[in-house]
Amino acid sequence: MGLFDKFKSQFIDIIEWVNPEPDILVHRFERYDNEIKMGARLIVRPGQRAVFVNEGRIADAFDPGTHKLSTKNMPIITTLLSLPYAFESPFKAEVYFIKTTEQLDRKWGTPNPVMLRDTDFGMVRLRARGNYSYKVGITEGMITRFVGTQGDFSCDRLEDQIRIKVVSSFTDCLGEHKIAALDLAAKYDEISGFMKEKLSSDFAELGLELLTFILENISVPDEVQKAMDQRSAMGAVGNLNNYSQYQAANALRDAAQNEGGAGNMMGMMMGAQMANGISGTLQQSSPGSAPPPLPKKTKYFVAVDGKQTGPFELPEVEVKIKSGEIARESLVWTEGMSNWEKAVSRMDLSGFFASVLPPLS
Repeated sequence: MGLFDKFKSQFIDIIEWVNPEPDILVHRFERYDNEIKMGARLIVRPGQRAVFVNEGRIADAFDPGTHKLSTKNMPIITTLLSLPYAFESPFKAEVYFIKTTEQLDRKWGTPNPVMLRDTDFGMVRLRARGNYSYKVGITEGMITRFVGTQGDFSCDRLEDQIRIKVVSSFTDCLGEHKIAALDLAAKYDEISGFMKEKLSSDFAELGLELLTFILENISVPDEVQKAMDQRSAMGAVGNLNNYSQYQAANALRDAAQNEGGAGNMMGMMMGAQMANGISGTLQQSSPGSAPPPLPKKTKYFVAVDGKQTGPFELPEVEVKIKSGEIARESLVWTEGMSNWEKAVSRMDLSGFFASVLPPLS
C-alpha cells in the first residue's frame, strides 16, 4: 500500500449514492479497500435505503436521512466485528444502496399468441399487453439472491424473468375463468385484479412488492375480428325479416327509376319474388317459432315373481340387469307393445346383457 493510499483510507468518509441511474435498483458504494471509519457520515436520500454487508452477512440497515456511524446505530455489525476481533476503526464492510421508489410503467406483453378454447369461435389465438409497477420490498432477499458481488443490479435483469411469469399466469387466468372472446373487453378490470393477486406472491419471492397491474389490450386475429363485426352488425339490424323486406323494397325502387322497359319490369318481378322468398324463409327459421316437442323417455314395466313392477327408465333397467334383478327371460312391457316380451328380445335392452358375465358352470 502506498503512503497516499494509506493516508487516504483514514479520512472520515461521506457515504452516499448521488446520481442513481433510472434503471439501477441496487448500487454498491465503491471505496478503497471497503474500509469505513467510525464517525463517517452516511447520507441516505428519499427513495433509498442503505444496507451494510459484512463478509456476506446482512448487517445494519438505514432509512432516509443523515447518519453518523457509531456503535449505537450499528449494533449488528458492531457485534459481528467484536466477537472474533477486538473492534477497531476503520472497519471493512460493503454498503449497498437500495432504490425504494416505485418503478412505473413497466411493459409486459405476449411475444407469441396465447391459445384459448372459445365457446363461440372454437380455438382462438389471443395477444395481450399492458403495464405494471413495483418497488423493492425485502432488500435483504434482493441482495442475497440476485446482487451477490455485483456493483450494480438493473431492473432489466429482473423484468425478463417477470415477463415470462406474467405470460404464464395470464394464460392460466384465461383458462381458469373461461371468458368468451366476445366478453373479454368487458372484463379488463376483473382480469387485472386477478393477475395482481396471483402475481403478488411471485414478486415477493423476488424481493419486490407489486403495486399495480393493468391489462391494456387483448387483440384477436383478423378473421375472428371480422366474425365479431358481423355479429355486431346482425345485432344492430334487429328484425331480419323486416330488414330483408326493406332491402327488397329499395331494390324495386331503384329498378323502377332506371330505364329499360320490359327488362326493368322483369327485374321488379324477380325482386318481388326474392323478397317473398326471403320473408318466407326467415319466418320458417325465425328464432321465435316453437321448437318440436322433446322425445318421450322410454319406461319399462317388469314382471317380477308374477307381479308388475315399474315403470323404470332405461338407466334403471340397465342397473337391474347388471345386478341380476332382471334376467334375459324376464318379461317386460312398454308403451306401444301389444304384449309382454322377454327382455333379451328388446333391441334397446339386449345390449345391456352383453356386459353381464354368464354364471359359473
